Amino acid sequence: MDRMEAVVSAVLVLAGITLMSASDKLPSPGASPVLVELFTSESCSSCPPADALLQKLDQEQPISGAQVIVLSEHVDYWNHLGWSDPYSSKFFSDRQSAYAQHFSLGSAYTPQMVVDGAAELTGSDSHRASQAIEKARNQPKTSVRILSASIKTPGTLTVHVEADPLAGSSARQNPEVWLAVALDHAESQVSGGENGGRHLRHVAVVQSLTKVGDLKNGKGLVREVEVKLTPHTDTKNLRVIAFVQQSGPGLVLGAAMQRVGQ
Repeated sequence: MDRMEAVVSAVLVLAGITLMSASDKLPSPGASPVLVELFTSESCSSCPPADALLQKLDQEQPISGAQVIVLSEHVDYWNHLGWSDPYSSKFFSDRQSAYAQHFSLGSAYTPQMVVDGAAELTGSDSHRASQAIEKARNQPKTSVRILSASIKTPGTLTVHVEADPLAGSSARQNPEVWLAVALDHAESQVSGGENGGRHLRHVAVVQSLTKVGDLKNGKGLVREVEVKLTPHTDTKNLRVIAFVQQSGPGLVLGAAMQRVGQ
């Protein structure tokens, strides 16, 4: 009987995982894209709740009228605490430092969430995150499109990106087009540091963030971009995110997301 109960329990758990994965909520048609960046670290004990909130925003799309497009950017400055985050990079630490200057903060911290380059907050604060997303969805956005994202050559991802021209003051503020390649889902069994013994799960873990070009003189952008993938990357577990942002980094003016092969 005990063995049967265990089998039934295992089946239900697997079914629950399948149902949860299949029930990811799609944003409503015409929803305004809002880019939500989370600066996090597996070496930080305060970060798992923020990682969970980012997953909820991605899966449930809880803000009406907004397409929440998420990025998980793992910083490297906590790696000395007994665990080296395998997804961390100095590039993301430097990007977060630039945001700290942009928001006139004394220093960077984790977990930190940045919404559309316009607001920053503690990454686990769901109430403030919702407020920031609701505000960002009402801002005018330029159209960004990912026409295709596929593996044509082993180890290389080819992405076709388009961005419409900007008008008015936005066109005069050095807007840049960026392309992020991210793991759709990732996880770690942490063996040391503040999260030692925990099994951590993440969504949209950025592997690379590449500047594609600039939007200048009222002109749009059409570009085919080739990105070298990290060795042994599961190409079925990738998403790409393209966005337009004022240099600095500053305000995000438009964004789009697509899973590879779709």
